[in-house]
Amino acid sequence: MSQQIDLIPAPVSLELRDGHFTISEHCTISCTNPEGLFLAELLREYLQLEHGIELSIVNHSAGAADVINMQLEADSKLQPEEYILIVSRQNVSLRAADPRGLARGIQTIRQQLLLSGSPELPCLEIRDYPRYPYRGMHLDVSRHFFPREFILQYIDLLALYGYNTFHWHLVDDNGWRIEIKSYPRLTEVGAWRADRSGNHWMECAPRQPGEPTTYGGFYTQEEVREVVEYARQRQVTIIPEIEMPGHTMAALAAYPEFSCTGGPFEVCTGSYWPITDIYCAGNDSTFAFLENILLEAMELFPGEYIHIGGDEADKTEWKRCPRCQARIAKENLADVAELQSWFIQRIEKFLLSHNRRLIGWDEILEGGLAPEATVMSWRGMQGGIQAANSGHDVIMTPTSHCYFDYYQAEPEFEPVAIGGYLPLKRVYAFEPTPPGLDPAAAVHILGGQGNVWSEYMPDTDQVEYMLLPRLCALAEVLWSPVNTRDWNSFRKRLQTHYAMFEHKSWNYSRGSHRVEIEPLKTGEGLSLQLVTEQYQPDVRFTLDGSDPDSESPRYHQPLPVKGAMEVRAACFRDEERQGGITRKRITRHLASGMPVHYSTLYSDKYPGAGLLSLVDGLRGELEHRDPAWQGFEQADLEVTIDLGAVIQLERLQVGCLHNQRSWIFLPETVEVALSTDGEKFSQPLEVRCEIDPVDEEPAQVDLTVVLSGSEARFLKVKALNRGLCPEWHPGAGGKAWLFIDEITVE
Repeated sequence: MSQQIDLIPAPVSLELRDGHFTISEHCTISCTNPEGLFLAELLREYLQLEHGIELSIVNHSAGAADVINMQLEADSKLQPEEYILIVSRQNVSLRAADPRGLARGIQTIRQQLLLSGSPELPCLEIRDYPRYPYRGMHLDVSRHFFPREFILQYIDLLALYGYNTFHWHLVDDNGWRIEIKSYPRLTEVGAWRADRSGNHWMECAPRQPGEPTTYGGFYTQEEVREVVEYARQRQVTIIPEIEMPGHTMAALAAYPEFSCTGGPFEVCTGSYWPITDIYCAGNDSTFAFLENILLEAMELFPGEYIHIGGDEADKTEWKRCPRCQARIAKENLADVAELQSWFIQRIEKFLLSHNRRLIGWDEILEGGLAPEATVMSWRGMQGGIQAANSGHDVIMTPTSHCYFDYYQAEPEFEPVAIGGYLPLKRVYAFEPTPPGLDPAAAVHILGGQGNVWSEYMPDTDQVEYMLLPRLCALAEVLWSPVNTRDWNSFRKRLQTHYAMFEHKSWNYSRGSHRVEIEPLKTGEGLSLQLVTEQYQPDVRFTLDGSDPDSESPRYHQPLPVKGAMEVRAACFRDEERQGGITRKRITRHLASGMPVHYSTLYSDKYPGAGLLSLVDGLRGELEHRDPAWQGFEQADLEVTIDLGAVIQLERLQVGCLHNQRSWIFLPETVEVALSTDGEKFSQPLEVRCEIDPVDEEPAQVDLTVVLSGSEARFLKVKALNRGLCPEWHPGAGGKAWLFIDEITVE
């Protein structure tokens, strides 16, 4: 057998030795600690189900031959979840200070056997422990209901890669998924909606009068207990999420009396914005309702945390609700933001009285954070930094690195997703502890979490596709020491995991085979590099407008941009093309590759190619998820381009995208000011956008400012964002986006 160790996440230390240990039916499993016997049973179950080897569990002394010996050493100096695994030719020894450590060691044994496809373990010694105490994955079962069997498989996959927390998003506007015996209509009504299967999520018509509600489902309390026990055996804690005060349509459809208006309400069939319906904070019976629900949830879920959501709560109804306004006055609150804080703090006091802790999305910071709450920072890292600096525990889960509902490759190669762009390499680059954070605050960064929102995942195959292999990358980020993390090593090891996914029929994404055409500033000017996330890829390309095949030139070094050109590229394996063909049109102009200074930085959700993006010659397509587009959320584009010398100029074009259905609007105006020295600038020249923003059809528009032979070295370019979505727009009042792909200077 090849002595290859491709474990993910990478262990803290691993020493490979000669030889191997063969697991056969002559072997036994020994565990002398009663509190660890259930883990011996777990290992026995894995070996039987995955390799057809049935072993007995016995009480042998350590050192006996043909034994997998599991030992809990409570008085050892091993830290929580740490394990030591020693494989010799005669036996296997697994030691830990607690059951969590034994469980992690079992998964290491299991993973190595699955990767090798053999019952042989290489002789080695591993000492391993996690970097962060919280390593989580989330799953939204409200938008689409997934069966209990898949939830068990999901938990088993998390355990395989060292995760210790499953965040179960059970409640939202589109479905209530947990049986609450004291309020049966939550599942009788709230778990079902009108079927809009096959419709785009953003275009699902509301339920019509008399239309049956047949799409949905829920988990009985007996099923929940089974899932919780299954997770406990694998040392995975489940955090249930019961949304409040917003994202409540499924609950209010069943019990409208707990709203501000009294209803009626329907379970949402898709995504509508804004949703203003919310639990009434001025009604004491609302809190009795929620506390009764939480009591049943706490009985089912024994973990420390209860997640209460707290995100995206539109407070329109609170502003006009007499009872909510009376509550504000009675509690001496300043506004509805403080009313939300009061609401969250009241729920926190209830949870604390039952020895549970509250956790919520970073909106719970607004109006003042509940005293002992833990924050999940999703709208970037800043909310987590703020909470950590205030002494609150934090779980980092920013959209920029942790939202697995985002595209993994260019949209033309991928199933429809919600938006954004999160390739494997970016997940691997995630750093949960922000650089420069004070050490006293850094101890409050408990770890990180990947989120799987299921709007565009109607079935379990699609969940697997969006999860794998990005789950592997995040696993290594959260477990392995920073100094052992290496992108090349990771993607090399990942090749073996792809084979395992195929063997187990897991529907993993091939998005990492895509070829990205990236700009590169070189001493000779602007070049293009062709990169993939694959290890040692065979990339073929063409420059003549034809599609690449196995006879096309193999990419070895960056391609210089000498003028207008079209590059087509694809990844090959054994002469067969893998994935789609990337096609890009490139233009060269006076600003190509020149330095760009940003006065307002782009959003990390749509970074394009970073600081070179606006002058890289790469034009975006109509699809706003094309990585050539750089996005600015409720912010103007304001940059200064240095052409390197004073040059006579004729025109400047700003390439913009219009897609109001995705909240992307053309700029109101584009301004250009000129300078020869970078200090004194001319009065801005301006062009106004005359295109009607109401137009629903996406369009790519170049806004041109005529410069008429003016001479300049520095160009200050400003494109004005509309700021907020207009009143006629479905997202009225929400943050408007400005998308730019290129600033062309001629």
